[in-house]
Amino acid sequence: MNRISIAFLLLLPVLTFAQAGSEIYLFDLKNKKGELSISNGKNITNHKGYDNQPAFHPDEPSVFYSSFNDDGRADIKSYNYKTGVTTSITTTSEREYSPTITPDKQFLSCIIQRDNNAQDLGKYPIKGGEAVVLINDLIVGYHTWIDPEQLMIFVLGETNTLQLYNIRTKEHEVIEEKIGRSLHKIPGDDAISYVSKKTEAAWVIKKFEPQAKATADIFNTLPGSEDLCWTPDGKIIMSSDTKIYFIDPNHDKEWKIVTLQTPFTSKVSRLAVSKDGKKLAVVVAE
Repeated sequence: MNRISIAFLLLLPVLTFAQAGSEIYLFDLKNKKGELSISNGKNITNHKGYDNQPAFHPDEPSVFYSSFNDDGRADIKSYNYKTGVTTSITTTSEREYSPTITPDKQFLSCIIQRDNNAQDLGKYPIKGGEAVVLINDLIVGYHTWIDPEQLMIFVLGETNTLQLYNIRTKEHEVIEEKIGRSLHKIPGDDAISYVSKKTEAAWVIKKFEPQAKATADIFNTLPGSEDLCWTPDGKIIMSSDTKIYFIDPNHDKEWKIVTLQTPFTSKVSRLAVSKDGKKLAVVVAE
């Protein structure tokens, strides 16, 4: 690897998270006769700067997210949508991104970006405490859990890769190259979904089955889009510019628009659905 390649690789973590200001809105999500609609949107961050990467607690009325503080460092916060109270989970000298509930529901796993350009995967107790480092031998960008020992990770490099990682043995293997940032456990399935960017003309939502170590196509993404989430009944919701679409990959042949009361005027990106399918968190550019 030449010096230019090494310098570029070292800059990748910084470039990954150099994002503009954004807010997180929480909507009521309705699924009626196969159609989706959202209403009663509320800005749950209402904070100048970066607020992004929402994730719901599976059992409690809480949304976790990453938020820049006044020093430009990202901490994890939670918003309780029953009480309207926002709580800081981390207040560290590091930068934390992509909060994700661990399978035991006791921790928030997250990307820990350090000043030496390392990007580790760690976990913090939900009720507060010090981080436990899980992965420190790769530059991890995003992740999702398969079970208590295995997870899928987006690893940054000259080519971004999807990798299967075992926390206990530290063994990992590349499953596919040129992937997107959106990794999700598919509801009602042991498989993980991801976006393949192998073909520039058409990105594809694919699934990976860990037991068989097999991949399969699900559906083409919307042009140039990669942010998505799954409803409990197996629909995919995806953002594209200022609109949100959905599809049932088992029955539909094309994307359909999600109905909303007031159109977005800024770009929509990341999305998250609550486990009961009644709430949708939407990241909107400031």
